[in-house]
Amino acid sequence: MEAQNQTEVSEFLLLGLTDNRELQTIFFGLFLSIYMITLFGNLLIILAVSLDSKLHNPMYFFLSILSITDICLITTIIPKMLVNLQTHTQSITYSGCITQICFVLVFGGMENSLLAVMAYDRYVAICYPLRYTIIMNPSLCVLLSLLSLLISIADALLHSLMVLRLSFCTDLEIPHFFCELAQILNLACSDTLINFILVYFVATVWCGIPLAGIIFSYIRIVSSILRIPSADGKYKAFSTCGSHLSVVSLFYGTVFGVYISSALTQSSRKAAIASVMYSVVPQIMNPFIYSLRNKDMKEALKKVISRISSF
Repeated sequence: MEAQNQTEVSEFLLLGLTDNRELQTIFFGLFLSIYMITLFGNLLIILAVSLDSKLHNPMYFFLSILSITDICLITTIIPKMLVNLQTHTQSITYSGCITQICFVLVFGGMENSLLAVMAYDRYVAICYPLRYTIIMNPSLCVLLSLLSLLISIADALLHSLMVLRLSFCTDLEIPHFFCELAQILNLACSDTLINFILVYFVATVWCGIPLAGIIFSYIRIVSSILRIPSADGKYKAFSTCGSHLSVVSLFYGTVFGVYISSALTQSSRKAAIASVMYSVVPQIMNPFIYSLRNKDMKEALKKVISRISSF
C-alpha cells in the first residue's frame, strides 16, 4: 500500500465495540449511565472531602486528586464514543486522535503514580504514626501531586510527539472505541520500532517503579500491623488501607488482565471490549469502594447528600 504523509491524514475511523445498530443503541444507554454515575460519584467524593473538616488530611487530599483524575480520564474517552454511537459515525479527526492519546496517557499515568503516593501515605500513617503529620505535611502532599502530574505530562508528550513523526497507510480504521497508542502505531506505514521500544521501556519503568513502591509499602505495613498486640488495633490499622488496597487491586488487575487477554486473542474487537475493564471500570468503582469501606467517608457523603436534597 502506498504510504501517505501524516499531514495529509484528516481523520481516523473508530470501529467501536460493535457494528450492530441495536447493540449500539444499548451501548449508548449503558455508557451514558456509566459516565453520569462516574461523574456524580467522584464529584460527591470531592465535595465531601472539601466540606468536611474531619477529612482535611493527606489521605483524603490524595483521594480528591484521584477522583479528579478519574473524571478527566473517563471524560477523555466516553463523550466522543457517545457522539459516535448517537450519530452512527466512526470518524475522529487526526488532531483529535492525537489529543485523545495524549490525555489518556496523562490521566492514566497520573492514576498510576497517585496509587503509589497513596500507598506511601498509608505506610507513613501506620509505620510512623507519631511523625505522620510532620512527614506528610501540606507542602509534601502538593509536591507529590505536582510531580506525578508533571511526569505523566512528560510521558504523554514524549509518546504523542513520537506519533507525529509517523506516516500512515490508506487503511485508517482503528478497531477500538478510542484512540489507543498501540492501535495507532499498528496503522503506521513508517518504521515504528523506536516507538514500540519506547512504549515498552517507559511502561516497564513507569508501571514497575510505582508498583514496586506499593508492594514495598504494604510489606512494611503488614509487618507493622502484625506487631500490634490487640486484635482491635490490627483491625483499625488495616481498615485504614483496605479501600486503597482494593482500588490498587482493581486498577492493576484490570490493566494486566486486558493485556494478557489481548496477547491471547487474535480478535481486535474482543481486545477493544476487554479495554473497557481498565478505561472505564476502575473510574466508576473507585467512589463506591471508598464510600462503602470507609466510615468517615460514609458520614461525610450523607451530609453532602442531605445538603443537596435540602435545596
